Amino acid sequence: MITFERLRKEYDGVAAVDDLSLEIPRGEVFGLLGPNGAGKTTTILMLVGLVQPTSGRCLVDGVDVALEPIAVKRRMGFMPDDVGFYENMTAEQNLEFFAALYDLPRSSRTERITAVLDRVNLAGLEKKVGGYSRGMVQRLGIAKVLLNDPDVLVLDEPTANLDPVCVAEYREIVRSLRAEGRTVVVSSHILPEVSKVCTSFAILVRGRLITTGSVSDLPVQLAQSAPVMAIRVETRAPLPELDHPAILASEFDDDRRRARLEVTGDIRDWLVDRLAATGVPIRGMAIEEPSLEEVFMRYYHAT
Repeated sequence: MITFERLRKEYDGVAAVDDLSLEIPRGEVFGLLGPNGAGKTTTILMLVGLVQPTSGRCLVDGVDVALEPIAVKRRMGFMPDDVGFYENMTAEQNLEFFAALYDLPRSSRTERITAVLDRVNLAGLEKKVGGYSRGMVQRLGIAKVLLNDPDVLVLDEPTANLDPVCVAEYREIVRSLRAEGRTVVVSSHILPEVSKVCTSFAILVRGRLITTGSVSDLPVQLAQSAPVMAIRVETRAPLPELDHPAILASEFDDDRRRARLEVTGDIRDWLVDRLAATGVPIRGMAIEEPSLEEVFMRYYHAT
């Protein structure tokens, strides 16, 4: 659905985004991750047609954003990190204004506005936006990006400064968007939050793509390829001495039926054979998965 082809953006000769190539399939909730200054917002602005790339291109369903920005924007909704509305107007009045910009037919505007406000629990609210909480403004921002019934939604730091209740509401909305088959791109530096809603993600550091993968699979892949990994073993009888040269350190419970092994490679096959040879039944064995935070920091410090 979304393709970045060797995308590059320079400011005064310095690359904010450097040779980014990436595919985001239709229906994904995709997390674009990285620390401040990683190039996330610049990438987002090129995707939505607000910044021109120095070289390379962004495609949305095969359409070049730079060459046909209006056609792309009709199929896309964008919520910036600091979403703004007219504070002296109600939610409905604000959306009336944006519906006119989208050139939505007058005959269906009221129905559409009511539908999107109802979806974010703001329908019928006569309070002016200037009196809204941060969470209410964010919900109105999501209503606004849904106005034109887009195939693609792009959300820049959507949970910044939200309280837990508002974050939970945001998660439910994003999950429902995915269930409808929409493609959602979320830019964020809040790793635990991304792991709650995204199906896949990429990490940007200093403008370059460091890695990409499934949220569920990437920590395991990283653990398997890391110089040092941890393996947890549980057995039905006491563990024997384990003397493989790859074992750097070992911790055993008092009854020696559980162990955590720090190793320089995946020795699970050797462990199975060793325990079978000593007549020790295995209850469980697994590589210990690093947290998403650990994944991010490992890649960040490696660059």
